[in-house]
Amino acid sequence: MKNQNDCSLNEKLSEISRRDFMKFCGIVAASMGLPLSAGLQMAEAAKAKRRPPVIWLHGQECTGCTESLLRPTHPSFEHLILDLISLDYHETLNAGSGHQAEAALKQSMKENAGKYILVVEGSAPLKDGGKYCMIGGRPFVDIVKETAAKAAAVVAIGSCASWGGWQSSSPNPTGATGIPEVLKGTTVVTIPGCPPNAYNFLSTVLYFLTFGKLPALDEKARPKFAYGRLIHENCERRAHFDAGRFAKQFGDEGHREGYCLYELGCKGPITHANCPSILYYAGAGTWPVGTGHPCFGCTEEAVGFKIPLHTQAEVSQITPAAAHAPIETAQGKGMSAGAAGVLGGVAGVAIGAGAMIAKNLGQSDEGE
Repeated sequence: MKNQNDCSLNEKLSEISRRDFMKFCGIVAASMGLPLSAGLQMAEAAKAKRRPPVIWLHGQECTGCTESLLRPTHPSFEHLILDLISLDYHETLNAGSGHQAEAALKQSMKENAGKYILVVEGSAPLKDGGKYCMIGGRPFVDIVKETAAKAAAVVAIGSCASWGGWQSSSPNPTGATGIPEVLKGTTVVTIPGCPPNAYNFLSTVLYFLTFGKLPALDEKARPKFAYGRLIHENCERRAHFDAGRFAKQFGDEGHREGYCLYELGCKGPITHANCPSILYYAGAGTWPVGTGHPCFGCTEEAVGFKIPLHTQAEVSQITPAAAHAPIETAQGKGMSAGAAGVLGGVAGVAIGAGAMIAKNLGQSDEGE
């Protein structure tokens, strides 16, 4: 009787896990603009007997990206590495160390040549022959090149791997650079953020497993589903920005009332990411602006670690034009026909403003 009860309990737990995972796959599909059937395909692909091998390398980094990956619940980290992928090499999580770990890396590369997914966390120093990051007596940059040559796909996770991150800040004594610069000529999917949202990484991997190709990428090789829009567009405090209501300093009345954080240095108007849409794991308001702190712009090379934290971002227009319809109308009074017509154009104006900001950001990148 006891064994039957245990079995029944395990089946229930398994069913809960399966249902949650199906829900996650559906959310992934929706965020990518795919039909519900694509979510079902992802779930089926994840159940395949052959788990895709993953080799995860660490360069100049703080391991924050790995720490971020430990936080999701749908799927959980243990479900990810035990059921969805075969994590063959990860310096933080390896059971062995030293020669044993290096042997595991070589074995996985040999047995899974052309099939494994290479994930790189951290930047690579190029100055002085790469001697500022050595692993097993070899420059990290050489290990990256060797491992990437036999990979089915390469993913740079975090801002450090994507474009250099804080290690590349001036004066950049080690010549730290992102993995796309190391692997010129190779498509390297970048998942920037400090740390990045683990769901963006998981969604990218699931898409690749399901369809055998990478999701649509922008000009910086970031998945469009995650980095296709400005944070400002979906920010919960956007209405305050449009109304010209700003917190002037931390702890003042505006800050306590949830006013826009632009004047405190928020980089949301020039930063592409889906933070306000998917948040950071469980809970409400679990992202910087949701907790009352300005966006740092960590997903943008020309913003994060380049513009001081509390320096205002340059935007073409801080408050809406006087011709815009009012946010509020007097009680009992409807909006005039003229105002209603103006309101219909607000969405178009917002899109145009977003395009101008994106254009300016692109010019800033080119200037560097």
